[in-house]
Amino acid sequence: MRTYLDCYPCFLRQALDAARFAGASGEQQADVLQDTLELLQSIDPSTTPPEIGNQIHRKVRETVVSSDPYNDVKRASTEEALRLRPWMRAAIAGSQDPLETAVRLAIAGNIIDYGHSAHYDLEATIADATQQPFAVNDMDALRSALTLAQDNGDGVLYIADNAGETVFDRAFVEILDLDVTYAVKEAPVLNDATLDDAQQAGLDACCTLVSTGTDTMGTILSLTSAAFQRRFSAAKVIIAKGQANYETLSPGDERIFFLLKAKCPVIARDLGVETGGLIVKQGGTV
Repeated sequence: MRTYLDCYPCFLRQALDAARFAGASGEQQADVLQDTLELLQSIDPSTTPPEIGNQIHRKVRETVVSSDPYNDVKRASTEEALRLRPWMRAAIAGSQDPLETAVRLAIAGNIIDYGHSAHYDLEATIADATQQPFAVNDMDALRSALTLAQDNGDGVLYIADNAGETVFDRAFVEILDLDVTYAVKEAPVLNDATLDDAQQAGLDACCTLVSTGTDTMGTILSLTSAAFQRRFSAAKVIIAKGQANYETLSPGDERIFFLLKAKCPVIARDLGVETGGLIVKQGGTV
């Protein structure tokens, strides 16, 4: 997805938020904003938002000398989600359609996104996600793809998004009678999940954990490791969580199912839905 003018204020807010999370001084915060303004003046509009965001967050880490500005909030987000885990399991087990309920909860977890906002109401988002209709509903196609994968003995490649959201992903993964490979970032960027974050969420108990080989938001395949590219190429079913994966992965690949909450008005407009919509979208569909 290309970058729109509406993305520019968001880049500045992200830069300032990241600097403050890292404990930057006032002078360092000003430097980060100045560097971000200079970067935005020189970018190619065809560049995706995550590609630009990657440059901004790398600059923040260099300026403030912090390897992971979001470490504390990531751990807190995961702890908050883990407290809801017994309720999530009961809600799925008691549902008339456990798969759909698990998908809805996985999408609800996508609200834990410090790229979008440092403030969110997790319980209200869960309530909405369990009641509102899907804005894009390729649930039948996802159900069929998972059934076919089970029949053929294939696994699923599940590309993670944020720490904390990982706990909601785990609730989804645990009801699948499939081998799931869960891909996380090699190193910190924003509040995206790394290996440590996935382990804190307990995903090592139900998945094979792998790294994309990058510290970039979304999944920019050309920057990922050769090992991840082989896994991606071989996968029969791919679940891609969150907005950045939607922005960076091919919309024409029918193996991919994008699960996200359309938090950003730009992404909502690109999808043709209202802001806040729940999205289950198969690649290649209109």
